[in-house]
Amino acid sequence: MRQKQSLRIAIFLSVLALFVGCNANGQSPADDSTSAFGQYVEILDSAQCDTNLIQLLNSDTSKWIADKTVRDYYRQHHEPLWYTRQGVSPDADSLLCYLRRELPLNGLDTTAFYVPEISANLDVIHRLAFDSVNCSINEVLPQLDFLLSKAYVRFTAGQRYGFTRPSQFLNRLDYKAAGGYARLFDYDIKAPDYEEAIQSLLSEERLSFLYASKPQGYMYNALRQQMTDTTAVAERAKIALNIERCRWQIKQPTSEERCIIVNIPSLHLWATCPDSVVPMRICCGSVSHKTPLLCSEINYLQVNPEWIIPLNIIKAEVAGHAGDSAYFARNEYSIVDRASNDTLSVASVSKADLRSGRLRVVQKCGPRNSLGRIVFRFPNNFSIYLHDTNNRSAFNRDHRTVSHGCVRVQKPFDLACFLLPDATEWKLEQMRISMDIPPTTKRGKNYLKEHKEDPRPFRLISYQNVSPKVPVYILYYTSFLNPESGKIEFLPDLYGYDKAIKKEMGSLLK
Repeated sequence: MRQKQSLRIAIFLSVLALFVGCNANGQSPADDSTSAFGQYVEILDSAQCDTNLIQLLNSDTSKWIADKTVRDYYRQHHEPLWYTRQGVSPDADSLLCYLRRELPLNGLDTTAFYVPEISANLDVIHRLAFDSVNCSINEVLPQLDFLLSKAYVRFTAGQRYGFTRPSQFLNRLDYKAAGGYARLFDYDIKAPDYEEAIQSLLSEERLSFLYASKPQGYMYNALRQQMTDTTAVAERAKIALNIERCRWQIKQPTSEERCIIVNIPSLHLWATCPDSVVPMRICCGSVSHKTPLLCSEINYLQVNPEWIIPLNIIKAEVAGHAGDSAYFARNEYSIVDRASNDTLSVASVSKADLRSGRLRVVQKCGPRNSLGRIVFRFPNNFSIYLHDTNNRSAFNRDHRTVSHGCVRVQKPFDLACFLLPDATEWKLEQMRISMDIPPTTKRGKNYLKEHKEDPRPFRLISYQNVSPKVPVYILYYTSFLNPESGKIEFLPDLYGYDKAIKKEMGSLLK
């Protein structure tokens, strides 16, 4: 009896020793019997895989935050994310297939996302050809796992938030000696969330997260379709740069809203709503006075405005004429003390006084006013707006980058009508009369006859609220879906922003 009991204990200890021995090498007989690695699972050693992974982490010197986030994860958690002892996850082949298709359609280089290396590793694994390449399974699997994770995080975070940070590099392009760099990009933008990508990588829904990472909006869809339809190298390169603009997490116009779209390279504005488009030419900021990119809402318009000249223009263009009464009279400028609100004589004001900021220089309203007969106001950090102009011949030019940053519009009355869709006939007629546009109604014509001796300009309307407020988007796309034609247009890089994006993206571009 005692001999039988001893025999049972010995058998149990032998089986236990065999089980522990197998697991000491990371092996499990149950796993081995169903493993896709075949006979090579017998030499799959988790400890050796960990060692090889650590070597990969230590040799990876990429400064990309996406890569650093992946490295930090693996240093804390050594377990693989894309394979088990039973084989490689089908997600690996799905990711490779998706990258092969999507990267070219986004103008991105497959080598920047390790597609050749991932493809080669998966080929070795699927063919069980470890010996043929003189490469151990314990080297191939950790390398594959690391590259898959880096490619996944790089692509999902880049697609969701952009591969570049426009608020950083665009706002360090234009140095102004007096005030540092000009702020050219004033959109609020979300920073990439790499931890979000890591968490999705760990979930069972990682492929769904991957597929949902592409940019949203009609502009991206149109550019992606154009990339599919064209083989011209130059056009594809330009599309790739503009797709990057679609990735930035900024407020973008939609095809369903009532809004105003200004695209600087187009030198055009479109007042759009779901059932109509009002197009017009614009003049925008010169290269030395670039119109900033921003989103706001037009909240009121002003008819026959005075122009309070910004201090930077006073310093650059007005102060040099200090004491020249003829210059100030010719331009209908007056000088006002900011503290007392008194109008000063030109002869009493020096160049230093004008440059000090203590004085205002104001241009009288009327047909000679630089703002024209109407201005469309919206909150922004630059004191810019959409407005009419007293130099309408500029709209006949092809090159219309001529302003100090504001946007001059070719059809100001049409834009006013768009902003005031519920305005009465008499309200619009009052606006016409105030802007010296011939009236179209009997009531308006009679008004002019009755007041023909009155001084001009008429100011039947001065301020008019816009309610509801209308969004205005000032954009910069050199491959742009024209809201009127519905076609992609390829446009010149007026401010050099394409060049800046290309430099930032570097080897990511194909």
